[in-house]
Amino acid sequence: MTPLPLSFSARSPKQLARALLGTLVVHAPRNQRPRIGRIVETEAYLGPHDLACHTSKGRTKRTEPMFGPHGHAYVYLVYGMHFCLNVVTGKGAAVLLRALEPVSKHLADCDGPAKLTKALGVTLAHNTLPLNRAPLFLAEGTKVPTKYVTVTTRIGVDYAKEWAQAPLRFYDSRSEWVSRR
Repeated sequence: MTPLPLSFSARSPKQLARALLGTLVVHAPRNQRPRIGRIVETEAYLGPHDLACHTSKGRTKRTEPMFGPHGHAYVYLVYGMHFCLNVVTGKGAAVLLRALEPVSKHLADCDGPAKLTKALGVTLAHNTLPLNRAPLFLAEGTKVPTKYVTVTTRIGVDYAKEWAQAPLRFYDSRSEWVSRR
């Protein structure tokens, strides 16, 4: 499986959120079977002006990776116990991976952002890694036709005022692995 080049992520968060649907996420630690999932749900976070985005509170040690180069991982801890994986687009913006459809047999329970990181084995150790080489990378999958892409508001961002209603969540309507319809 050939990793996608970092240039794949060199686009706006909204464009990348759509383009990631159907793409594969591969976690292939040394001496272990690769864990592979097909991205079926994403959310775009547009940068410091987006009140739902972590960088809206400013540049911090936690959010520093979002200001780094596109195509790198931004992994953070939520509720003090779960990890979430994002693809950085730069300038304080990123795309959250919300759900995966298992491709490898031993990957299961991926219908939510914390569930997918647990299934893949992604931790804070993966934060800031480029997503174009092992152990964690994006690979070409099967593009989701436009007629099967559903666009809705993001989940769990009610605090973000008008940004809570922004249509920045994308999912493959054919997939049973989407976190919420």
